[in-house]
Amino acid sequence: MKLRRDVFQAIADPSRRAILLLLATQSMTAGAIASNFNTARPTVSKHLQILTECDLLKQEQKGRAVHYHLNAEKMKVVADFLEPFRKMWDDRFDKLEDIMKSYEPKK
Repeated sequence: MKLRRDVFQAIADPSRRAILLLLATQSMTAGAIASNFNTARPTVSKHLQILTECDLLKQEQKGRAVHYHLNAEKMKVVADFLEPFRKMWDDRFDKLEDIMKSYEPKK
């Protein structure tokens, strides 16, 4: 039985977020990913397994090597969920900026 993990639990871990950032521009093997961390390779493999189980990463066999790359469709689901929050904070900062522009210090 394959366990499906929650995307937001997966990205709650800073190491997994770092892996996603590494893979944002290129696919990489597990060894190449692990070389960017100061942890044991099995630890990085576990992170890759979790990210793959929740479909944030896809695996592609290239000869003997397995390359990991982002699953753009699943990342879009995360981005779509976060968009209303981003908009809310942008609106709040815009209002704060307006208030600060109209502020005149007392003399």
